[in-house]
Amino acid sequence: MSTQTQERVSEVTIVDHLAEQHAKDQLRFLTCGSVDDGKSTLIGRLLYDSKLIFEDQLSALERDSRKHGTVGEDLDLALLVDGLEAEREQGITIDVAYRFFSTEKRKFIVADTPGHEQYTRNMATGASTADLAVLLVDARKGLLTQTRRHAFIASLLGVRHVVLAINKIDLVDFSQERFEDIRAAFEVFATGFDFETQVAVPISARFGDNVSVRSERMPWYEGPTLLEHLETVDVAEHSLDAPFRMPVQWVNRPNLDFRGYSGTIAGGRVAVGDEIVVANSGRGSRVREIVGATGEVATAGAGDAVTIVLEDEIDISRGDLLATPAARPEVSDQFAAHLVWMADEALFPGRTYYLKIGTRTVSGTVTEIKHKININTFEHTAAKDLELNEIAFCNLALAAPVAFDPYEANRGTGAFILIDRLTNATVAAGMVWFGLRRASNIHWQALEVDKAARAEQLGQKPAVLWFTGLSGSGKSTIASLVEKKLHLGGRLTYTLDGDNVRHGLNRDLGFTDTDRVENIRRVGEVAKLFTEAGLLTLVSFISPFRAERRMVRDLLDEGEFIEVFVDTPIEECRRRDPKGLYKKADEGKLPNFTGVDSPYEAPEAADLHLRTLGRDPEELADEVLAFLERRGLV
Repeated sequence: MSTQTQERVSEVTIVDHLAEQHAKDQLRFLTCGSVDDGKSTLIGRLLYDSKLIFEDQLSALERDSRKHGTVGEDLDLALLVDGLEAEREQGITIDVAYRFFSTEKRKFIVADTPGHEQYTRNMATGASTADLAVLLVDARKGLLTQTRRHAFIASLLGVRHVVLAINKIDLVDFSQERFEDIRAAFEVFATGFDFETQVAVPISARFGDNVSVRSERMPWYEGPTLLEHLETVDVAEHSLDAPFRMPVQWVNRPNLDFRGYSGTIAGGRVAVGDEIVVANSGRGSRVREIVGATGEVATAGAGDAVTIVLEDEIDISRGDLLATPAARPEVSDQFAAHLVWMADEALFPGRTYYLKIGTRTVSGTVTEIKHKININTFEHTAAKDLELNEIAFCNLALAAPVAFDPYEANRGTGAFILIDRLTNATVAAGMVWFGLRRASNIHWQALEVDKAARAEQLGQKPAVLWFTGLSGSGKSTIASLVEKKLHLGGRLTYTLDGDNVRHGLNRDLGFTDTDRVENIRRVGEVAKLFTEAGLLTLVSFISPFRAERRMVRDLLDEGEFIEVFVDTPIEECRRRDPKGLYKKADEGKLPNFTGVDSPYEAPEAADLHLRTLGRDPEELADEVLAFLERRGLV
């Protein structure tokens, strides 16, 4: 055979193979369970039995097994998945590892998720895109707390198919009685989880019994092997039968003659000639053209990435949701949702975050934690904050309405994330449960006299001078002197002092981090009202958290919020201690005191930075007035 002929045959073979792989359906599943139940070993066994390990990988596995292995002279198949050096040293999985393998019947993407409770957020990440969960149980130990926790999280995140893989069955002499006891206990436990399919398989991941090949050592088991079940379980998404949904990722306009809207269809089908609406605006049109990866197509369905061209020019931008007019999604600026908290810093109701749902991002806050879910007992408990890896049912309010479906109806349009506004880190994953509606008789009242008219009458520009610093830094003293000088200059002012406000408006709040956030939120809203009245408002609050100071800045118009950092070292504040507060805090009589057992987050870029050491309060007040003059406010 000539070289050219060999190359043509090779090309045909590759093309045929790729076409064959493309035609197979795909199953995404995760392995979960407690530590040392054998999740990584099971995935390694599936890869090994599927003959997807190259010779160099096998050689490396033999070498690593001698160095890191835990199974004597045998190959430690878990090392195929535990890729991080820290994982190998600790002998546990600490991150989600994704692997691909394929059989003649199906393609698979498998996520190996951590078993430790401290990595619950990682497990939730793996479950968020899975069709099926393989829940491993050590046959010797039976159902453990972490096993129950992972089953609950899988159910909460919409996994509707579960395999109870009772592993290490060889260590209980392949006991049918032990297998049946664990299977029965799980069936009782999982009654309320709404799993569509639930299958138990006795396996030994280390030796391969009932993983890919039926075990001769368990003749009493007549069910499928694990791989047989994975190859045949029907996890067909109902998304094709759902109403049409497509979040707009990009407005595609390569030239003046073409305008399309690109995105991945999140539910249902769409065809040329179909009517669609923009969920938020309600504006409608018909589909003139659908462009797929290979050109124009007549129809497209859930999971397809397409560009839709409409017959009419209507206002559509990134973040909009295209939908079928017959079954529109909800549109609201408030909803109830489950949150999985993923950040080291706790969630506090009232703090502002970015919320990303589909391709739309808006500001939002958790207005109320309805209850926290104890994921060991599934009890509902009252809570004011949410710590790392905790799950809660919450109410959220957004700065603008968004379109969504309940998560159980459509994962793609019912899932969202919360993003920290300062660090841009993802802090929570959420699942919308239902929309909340405001009282229909509450509307914004149009006012004839606005802020500009009031400010013009007063002959001044409104602004908020926000003095922040440690207790004892001199905030109130400087703010009082500034107000006195402004008053003498004929300016209309008002001072909101931290201690004074707590005698009235905020008398119901304590000094926990949660209450501090609410304290600043209320004061920010009052300061905004005073600004609308045309006043120069001076606010003297410790306000220890950057996020809340940023929240108040965002409430006001550009240039109206002036952050004044009264920078006094804590040693000097302790020396002054005018109210004896540091002494009480050091004695444990004043918990959650800023600078002692509660943090103070100093401004990173204050509008005005006052370094107070060795300087007179009068001099510092004059510096503030000079700043206001430069800004044209006085």
